[in-house]
Amino acid sequence: MQNHPAKLSDADYARLGDFRYALRCFLEFSEAAAAGEGLTPQQHQALLVIRSSPGAVASVGRLSERLRVRHNTAVELAQRLESADLITRQTSPDDGRSVLLRLSATGEAKLEVLTHVHRAELKQLSPEIVALLHSLEPADT
Repeated sequence: MQNHPAKLSDADYARLGDFRYALRCFLEFSEAAAAGEGLTPQQHQALLVIRSSPGAVASVGRLSERLRVRHNTAVELAQRLESADLITRQTSPDDGRSVLLRLSATGEAKLEVLTHVHRAELKQLSPEIVALLHSLEPADT
C-alpha cells in the first residue's frame, strides 16, 4: 500500500514561496555584484569553481560538471575567460587530452572582491534563509 503525504496547506506554499523569494533576492544581489566587477554570473561561478577545486586547478570536465553545463559550453566559457585574462589554460602533463584551468592574477583579484561582498551579504541574510529553510521541514506526524 502506498503512503500518501499529508495535504499541503496554504502556509506550506507560503513558506516555500518565501524561501524561493529569499534565494532569488540573493541571486539578484550576486548577479549585480558580478556585473560590478565586469563579469557575467556564469564567469563568476566559473572562477569560483576553479578556485575552490583541489589545488585551485580545475579541468574543463570539472567546470562542466560543477556548472551543470555541457562540455562544449564549458570549453567556450574557458576560452572566453582566458581571452579576458581571468584564467590560464594548460594541457595536463599527466593526460595530454585534459586541459587544466587556473586563475590569473586578474581573476584571483576579482574573485576575492566578489567573495568578500558575498560573504558579507550571506552573513546578513543567513538568519532569514536558515529560518525559512527550517520552516519547510514537515511537521512530525
